Amino acid sequence: MAVYTWRGRNNRGEAVTGQLEALTEGGVADQLLSIGVAPVHIALAEAKVEKSSEGLLARLNRKPIVVEDLLIFSRQMYTLNKAGVPILRAFAGLEASATKPAMVDMLKDIRASLDQGRELSAALARHGALFGGFYISMIRVGEMTGRLTEVFMRLTEHMEFERDVRERIKQATRYPTFVMIAMAIAVVILNVFVIPVFAKVFAGFNTQLPLITRGLLAFSSWMIAWWPLLLALVFVGTVAVRAYVRTPEGRYRWDSRKLKLPIIGDIILKATLARFARSFALSSQSGVPLVQALTVVAQTVDNAFIGSRIEQMRDGIERGESISRCAAATGVFTPVVLQMINVGEETGELDNLLFEIAAMYERDTDYSIKGLSASIEPILLAVIGVLVLLLALGVFLPLWNMGQAAMGKGGG
Repeated sequence: MAVYTWRGRNNRGEAVTGQLEALTEGGVADQLLSIGVAPVHIALAEAKVEKSSEGLLARLNRKPIVVEDLLIFSRQMYTLNKAGVPILRAFAGLEASATKPAMVDMLKDIRASLDQGRELSAALARHGALFGGFYISMIRVGEMTGRLTEVFMRLTEHMEFERDVRERIKQATRYPTFVMIAMAIAVVILNVFVIPVFAKVFAGFNTQLPLITRGLLAFSSWMIAWWPLLLALVFVGTVAVRAYVRTPEGRYRWDSRKLKLPIIGDIILKATLARFARSFALSSQSGVPLVQALTVVAQTVDNAFIGSRIEQMRDGIERGESISRCAAATGVFTPVVLQMINVGEETGELDNLLFEIAAMYERDTDYSIKGLSASIEPILLAVIGVLVLLLALGVFLPLWNMGQAAMGKGGG
């Protein structure tokens, strides 16, 4: 869309001016007439280069808007709407109290859009990369149904759950991640600095070394000789995998494989289905039509595989099939959940039962996350034990054989 500068007169004959975004001048005229302004002059606005008062270092260190900022924004909007504060005054207060420059700029842009007569959902859609389709759709539903305050409360609860799950998974995987990094560093140090020293000692034995020792020496020599190629392969492989995952097919395949990973695959599936159930319940309870709700929810589950199954449900409902039958055809829900969906559909209490399903998946996710560290630790200990055993046998077997030979108890 282009930005147009306009001049006109309102219903009282007063001269008014401003700027609007539209595809054509006719679109600007239609917007002005809809708010009771007779356009006199419409022209493309001149592009202005805003001079930032921030220095280069300040711009480089500028902190982006994160999920916590949007959560605080949603909670504040719920409180202000509940107190009956007009929306323009609410945004003016939030803008004045915000401390993060990026947040101030976003609030200023939303407030300017509201001043131009846009709805809140349209103003938020200008920052769709931050808020996402689900958030904007829910705000639009709240505006249409007059339940904007309740929608902000539900969105706050939804975002708090999302953040809680992410933080607990990070906390559970932090220790195993540190152990894996430490193991990788230890392997590099041993192969680059320690084993070459033993290789010089073993070279003077004039005897055939054990197989394990020869393997360690060969791997160490290969790493020292080809480490630039090894780093290049790791870098190229990482870039290639990330580029492939960004494609629709790659994203679908990766999201499908994630659900089958040992230990964490089940956690990802439960967390994703909990997100689906809560989002679907929230949309349905707010009055969103089923087909539209499933379309939006499919884009917000953050898993292309599960999203395709939700779209499969939507297509079935469009053909006139029942929700429970469409859910069973996806193959991702447990029999207990399918039974609850069936009961909710028959009794008209689908919203409440969807919230119960979300709570059940959330409890299962919480229980699985609590046992995540306990499940990973034995595997890490086994891997560390194997590495230590290989190193010990590879280094000390030749020394042991040499000692046996010196005492006349070994060959040689």
